[in-house]
Amino acid sequence: MCPHQPPCPSHTAPDRDAARTLATHPEQGWSLLCNGVVLFEDTGELLPDGAVIAPHRPTDLKAPSAA
Repeated sequence: MCPHQPPCPSHTAPDRDAARTLATHPEQGWSLLCNGVVLFEDTGELLPDGAVIAPHRPTDLKAPSAA
């Protein structure tokens, strides 16, 4: 349970990456967020329930086509 006020976003929330960092290991390329998410430097994520979020970057999104 998050002790912060306001509470950090849940690991199921779309803005889960906005949770505060509890531990960081840049030499290993990961950080542990308050909501239990392990965030990797390549933007991949490991959720507390074991689900994996593939690396995602803004450049991975397709640009909208011109009308």
